[in-house]
Amino acid sequence: MEAVLEKTTQAPVVLTQGALEQLQQIRQQENIPEEYGLRVGVKGGGCSGFSYILGFDVPQENDDFFEIGGLKVIMNKAHAIYLIGMEVDFVSGLENRGFTFSNPNATSTCGCGTSFSA
Repeated sequence: MEAVLEKTTQAPVVLTQGALEQLQQIRQQENIPEEYGLRVGVKGGGCSGFSYILGFDVPQENDDFFEIGGLKVIMNKAHAIYLIGMEVDFVSGLENRGFTFSNPNATSTCGCGTSFSA
């Protein structure tokens, strides 16, 4: 059964210009098909309780659909309570290179910045 997605008016997360540029570059380099969207979500685990999900995936039945800067973003409806207001950025510096997550819902985060508790 193919998932039917409805676009909502406002995305629950923010992708900075740096993150959008890096994600578009990854999409091109990896030849990711157009029907794939960027999945943003959470999963149990990590040193603080939850880990972030960020990767290209096909839409599933319980997903919401958003468009951010021309990029199709998908998120499981149940994950929004953990991610609303979160900003995803891409940092390219001497000591750190990669995606960063600034989540106002996190009560604590780990040192690696990829897991949190709520």
